Amino acid sequence: MQFSDKRNTTRWVIIFISFLIVSLILWNTYTFFQTFKNEERIKMNLWANAQKTLINADEKTDVNLPLEILSNNSSIPIILTEKNKIINTVNIDENLGLNSAETRKILERLKTENDPIVIEYVSGHFQKLYYGNSALLNNLKYYPIALLLIIFLFGLLVFNFYKSTKVATQNKLWAGMAKETAHQIGTPLSSLIGWVEILKADDVDESITIEIEKDIQRLQTITERFSKVGSVPTLENKNIIEETYQAYTYLQSRFSKQIEFNFEAPDKEIILAINPTLHSWTVENLVKNAIDAMKGRGKLTLHIEEEKGFLRINVSDSGTGIQKSQFKTIFEPGFTTKKRGWGLGLSLTKRIVEEYHKGKIKVLKSEVGVGTTIQISFKTTA
Repeated sequence: MQFSDKRNTTRWVIIFISFLIVSLILWNTYTFFQTFKNEERIKMNLWANAQKTLINADEKTDVNLPLEILSNNSSIPIILTEKNKIINTVNIDENLGLNSAETRKILERLKTENDPIVIEYVSGHFQKLYYGNSALLNNLKYYPIALLLIIFLFGLLVFNFYKSTKVATQNKLWAGMAKETAHQIGTPLSSLIGWVEILKADDVDESITIEIEKDIQRLQTITERFSKVGSVPTLENKNIIEETYQAYTYLQSRFSKQIEFNFEAPDKEIILAINPTLHSWTVENLVKNAIDAMKGRGKLTLHIEEEKGFLRINVSDSGTGIQKSQFKTIFEPGFTTKKRGWGLGLSLTKRIVEEYHKGKIKVLKSEVGVGTTIQISFKTTA
């Protein structure tokens, strides 16, 4: 299993556990809400019985308890009707009037909140008690929303903290590895330069020293690239087509003739602010990745186009292709399909394109067994 696959599994486990916890809290809240609602229903049944007792009371009836029950309701709104006429209201503004339009609107709302309680005070004579939810119960309805909002904000805070910590750790790792690599290469490189001077002094075949100097220049370029990782590179206004072409042709001359190389670009200069050293690294990483995907045999095309204020560089190969689920994970550190290697090439490329050059890189399209196209986009207008 790949490193990124393990990390994704861990993420899904955390998400599932979080979802389970939130679900349990919401279910508990719903249960509490229903229990509280049933309690209010019981209170309203008591109120209805007290009302019935008062209606049927005579001089011998003790009405103290019914009156106490009726007067104790100070939070639940009630509208009492008989033959579709409102005959009494409780905990509703008395200034509205019993049969005013506003009171009727309130009655319609109460009908949607709870089923009415029928009071048969005399055989064949009925009153209906409509009641709404108390202020406390109404507030409780918004508790799950508030809870979800708090959980969301807390999750966002944790995610931002995790992301910033992760990025900071990665930045330190990249910078440390890159600078140490540049330092390690620098020592034998200085020695090689000295040996070349000795060979020249001994009148060794010039063609040999020229080839050695080319390799030394290559090593100096690699050293310069790694030394720039972790620091802010200097951007220069360069012709992006020429810079891309130079990096492309350098690799073209060093790989198997079984690969068909194609370079397509507008016949004009397009000036962009780039770091030439890092841009050439980007192109080389994409070309090498495409060659690896084709196992050293196939068709590789680098196509440059300018469209609607953007310059797009498409690197297409006829290799094995990748699954859609891997379109984003291929740019993560540690992702690789090769048996050897750390899987840092495309991750470095993404960093160079997006952080240093403020561009975008993505898998434009890919089909297993057919090939892949990776696209880089840069803004050409302000």
